[in-house]
Formats: sequence, structure tokens, C-alpha cells
Amino acid sequence: MSIKVIGLIQLNDLEAFEEYRSQVGDTVALYRGKIASRGSFNTFLWNELHCGSFSAFVELEFPSLADSQAWASSPEYQNLLPVRTKAMKLTLFSISV
Repeated sequence: MSIKVIGLIQLNDLEAFEEYRSQVGDTVALYRGKIASRGSFNTFLWNELHCGSFSAFVELEFPSLADSQAWASSPEYQNLLPVRTKAMKLTLFSISV
């Protein structure tokens, strides 16, 4: 079983986002993860959960839940939080596949 971490992103500051994006992949790799895909949001087909709007998404892959949790709470990723907060609002969740 592998773990995917999905991020729903509402961009606030494109310059800060590019700074964040240029560094976050290295933090993911330190915890045996990889960025599987990135993209722009188009439209909801159904939205019965009333999710807020977002402009982009990211999909990360980790070999285990422990790896994904270690990454999310790691000092390397925590150091990016100030620039992430400037760049975007983020909803981040994991799924088992």
C-alpha cells in the first residue's frame, strides 16, 4: 500500500509560490516521497461537500503513512511554512491506495 498526499491550493502570491515550489520537492524527497503531478483546477463536476474554491493541486506519493507524516512534521518542511503561508492557502490530506 502506498500513500498519496493531495494538496488543494488557493494561490495568494505567485512570486512566493514559485519560491515555495522551487524548494518543496527537495523536502519531499528526503522522506522517500515524490511529486507525482501538479495542475490547475478546472471545474467541479459535483460538490456535495461544498468544498471551497481552489486554483491548483499537487499530488505527492510516499511509500508509507509514516513517511508522509514524517515529511509533514519535518524541520525541513516546517522551515518552508512562512513562505507557504504567504504564497497560498492549502488543504493537505492523505489517502491510501
